[in-house]
Amino acid sequence: MLRRSVLTLPVVASIASLAGCGDPPNTNASAELPASGSGPKPGPSTKLSAAAPGAGDMPAPDDVAKPPADAEKTASGIFHKVLQKGTGTEHPGPTDKVKVHYAGWTTDGKNFDNSYKRKAPASFALNGVIPGWTEGVQLMVVGEKRRFWIPGPLAYGDVAKGGRPSGQLTFDIELLEIQKGAPPPPKVEPIPAPADVKDPPKDAKKTKSGLVYKSIKKGTGTKKPGEKAKVSCNYTGWTPADGKMFDSSIPGGKPVEFGVDQVIKGWTEGLQLMVEGETMRFWIPADLAYGEKPPRGYPAGALTFDVELVKILAADGAAPAPSGSAAPSGSAAPKASAAPKASAQPKP
Repeated sequence: MLRRSVLTLPVVASIASLAGCGDPPNTNASAELPASGSGPKPGPSTKLSAAAPGAGDMPAPDDVAKPPADAEKTASGIFHKVLQKGTGTEHPGPTDKVKVHYAGWTTDGKNFDNSYKRKAPASFALNGVIPGWTEGVQLMVVGEKRRFWIPGPLAYGDVAKGGRPSGQLTFDIELLEIQKGAPPPPKVEPIPAPADVKDPPKDAKKTKSGLVYKSIKKGTGTKKPGEKAKVSCNYTGWTPADGKMFDSSIPGGKPVEFGVDQVIKGWTEGLQLMVEGETMRFWIPADLAYGEKPPRGYPAGALTFDVELVKILAADGAAPAPSGSAAPSGSAAPKASAAPKASAQPKP
């Protein structure tokens, strides 16, 4: 699953997203919370110090290092115990925003963070914090206070960096309020790769730049877009080595719009070979796509695309069909504003 889409570096880059990394969640009174996934970024209040506890630090509970026998355990390894029953009946979902008071300790009893000291509860989205919080808070109802013993892999890791607390962490969390978030996006079923995703057929054509293409559906138009034209397209992209779909406009139900010169070089060249209504399959070498070592989140190496030219939106720059003998002139660098980027709705 890709956190953005291929279409925004050059085809209009938008690769989804794989979730998990991010800035610390928004909190009241600049409260700092465990940040999500592999990139937690705690604030100054989470940095550990060998100094004696300061004013406002909360003493550690007696069972801070080890959960008691009556604590429950989730399948992922989180121990938890209700300290105060709640008054609500509804549990928050993974995309809901919650307001909480909390305190956190390392196993040696150091209070590395707490919202009570700041005299302000913290608000954050459950999908924007460490995995142990995302899972644990969903077990709670409003008014409830619960203690969690969260193993290192579901917190900041067993070997944390940058002053973050490492290993098992113990939290007391009091759920004050639930604000319903947007429902999670529907699951996108990948579009199967064509049989020739890896090796172009013998009747495919090749340009001097190395772009290989084949028309798989005849068009209804007569004009071909120029390099400066704006177009509307549907597309799907696969990595040829494994046939995995990394991006597509099809699940979104509408074509994407972008400038022909605002996408990866293989698209800029290939689109100028097409007429409206036509669908072409492109086998794009790495140097005409994102390269062998692309920016994080972009697919590497050669790529295969099916592209349908729905409409030429701007007649500006529309030109006779290029010979296909060379890539169009101009900058070959992908534009960050539009390029196939792995998996999400392209963003022009």
